[in-house]
Amino acid sequence: MISITAIFKSKPENIEQFQSMLNHLVTETRKEAACVRYDLHASENIFIIWEEWKDQSGLDIHNNQPYLLDFVAKSETLVAVPILVYKTVQIL
Repeated sequence: MISITAIFKSKPENIEQFQSMLNHLVTETRKEAACVRYDLHASENIFIIWEEWKDQSGLDIHNNQPYLLDFVAKSETLVAVPILVYKTVQIL
């Protein structure tokens, strides 16, 4: 199992638009066969996606999906800082 944590800090004036884009991303991603979990969390203008994938090949397929590539391209002007993505392994 592969775990990913992605952290986004929206510019305050873009919160609603950014959340709408994230909602679409989550809805589409959850349809993927290798997706075990894809949960969206928020606190003010901070959004966190916690992901779990069955395997690396499934994650590779996800990373090339048109809706993810579109989200990444469009989100660049809506975030206050670059998106942080951490690939982790459970240790306990």
